[in-house]
Amino acid sequence: MSSPKTIRNLIIVLGDQLDVESSAFDGFDRAKDAVWMAEVAGESTHVWTHKARITIFLAAMRHFRDALRKKSLTVHYHELDGKSSSDSLREALIAFAAKRKIDKLVMVEPGEHRVRKEIEAAARKVKIQLEVLEDQHFLCDHETFDEYLASRKQPRLEYFYREMRRTTGILIKSGKPVGGDWNFDKENRGSFGREGPPKIPSPRSFKPDAVTRKVIKLVEQRFADHPGSLERFDWPVTRDNARAALADFIENRLPHFGEYQDAMWTGEPFLFHARISAALNLKLLNPREVIAAAEAAYEKKKAPIEAVEGFVRQILGWREYVRGIYWHFMPEYLDRNELKADQPLPPFYWTGDTDMNCLRESIGQTLEYGYAHHIQRLMVTGLFALVLGVRPREVHEWYLAVYVDAVEWVELPNTLGMSQYADGGIMASKPYAATGKYIQRMSNYCVDCRYDPAEATGEKACPFTTLYWDFLHRHQKQLGDNHRMALQLKNLERKSRDEMKTIRKRAEQIRVTLTVGETRPAPSGRRRKK
Repeated sequence: MSSPKTIRNLIIVLGDQLDVESSAFDGFDRAKDAVWMAEVAGESTHVWTHKARITIFLAAMRHFRDALRKKSLTVHYHELDGKSSSDSLREALIAFAAKRKIDKLVMVEPGEHRVRKEIEAAARKVKIQLEVLEDQHFLCDHETFDEYLASRKQPRLEYFYREMRRTTGILIKSGKPVGGDWNFDKENRGSFGREGPPKIPSPRSFKPDAVTRKVIKLVEQRFADHPGSLERFDWPVTRDNARAALADFIENRLPHFGEYQDAMWTGEPFLFHARISAALNLKLLNPREVIAAAEAAYEKKKAPIEAVEGFVRQILGWREYVRGIYWHFMPEYLDRNELKADQPLPPFYWTGDTDMNCLRESIGQTLEYGYAHHIQRLMVTGLFALVLGVRPREVHEWYLAVYVDAVEWVELPNTLGMSQYADGGIMASKPYAATGKYIQRMSNYCVDCRYDPAEATGEKACPFTTLYWDFLHRHQKQLGDNHRMALQLKNLERKSRDEMKTIRKRAEQIRVTLTVGETRPAPSGRRRKK
């Protein structure tokens, strides 16, 4: 028998595991077990993290701690202060374990490979058994995903998504997809036109309470030189907040989400998007309840199938798929660079100081809110980095740093694979390369921009368009066997030698202008001269 002072199971709860239904709490004995949570500076400095991302994690953790204590659970909580604290989870856990007698450490699988290795190293150091549990939050376990990969020559979301629909019965009736099609993506590409978006109810806002205000004060003090603003911080940081945000989306924005999910508009950061991705990734919401709410809206005729299916595809399809890719291919996946991209990330990604209006708008919004929707990420900031040829790991570290919903399992495959094609086609069947005309079609960003998306050369040439043709030229041989690139490469061949020479010269000028003599931030948070 363990003595009363011995902790039988010390349940490690990480910042993205704020789920009262977590398998870590199965069989929890209030008399023998305890919870351990830790705020450590290293989780905010291993990439130069946006203040809003730091705040949402710490505020949500503290609220979760308080909720557990109200349920009479013992919670040992390591809180950051304004100056000194353990720099890593490894250090904090070792320091705690050195002062306690613990029979076993228990945790649900972390959302980052790096964090798992840290906790495993700490367990070895203190010589305490560590049990890592499967994360029941997700709908597809690792074994099932690995079996899917083994059954196919080339992984593709669409077929994985269909199998998930069949397995779960989601949007399935009498064995067939509701609405007659598996995918309504063609109906999900609407733009607003000159008149702009229809009237959109403002998303539910959550005014910081005393706990969150204390965190904001800490972040402004401790991480003063980090990017981003906290003036508009109103993200859901509790389970009740998250459920209210979900209900608000289902009622007010889901009906138009399908048609306009890819559209962009100046001064409209949220449009018809849900604003629940951070709550989902912190585990304040369960994907099953999110999907069920969308299905119920369809059944009650409150949202059309193209909206509901498009939304469900994001949760049941992409979210599960990228997690499977992440854990199957890590840690090697982190350093993939199929296109041999070697440019540094332009400094304006950290400031928004650029004369390209689409990038200024998207990055400015990101710095203000810690948020941009998926097309702003994929087809503005991601597209520019792709055609410029930025080192994919630097792009990854930027995305991980600046978005409130960024956890590596979901961010890395989307950035490195989908956006930068650095995995050579595991995530995407082709590079998402396009000229500035795509942005012109899907937004009003080009209206007030000094550049013309139709031009690749000359003073008014859009850098996106110049770099697009340069990108195709640089990778023509490598992409030649990709049938999905055939039309783009055929269009490239129509360019004369002289025109391509002019385009390539201008592309090189763009690279030089963006990198030579500039100051750019280091991942540690300190600035360095290039």
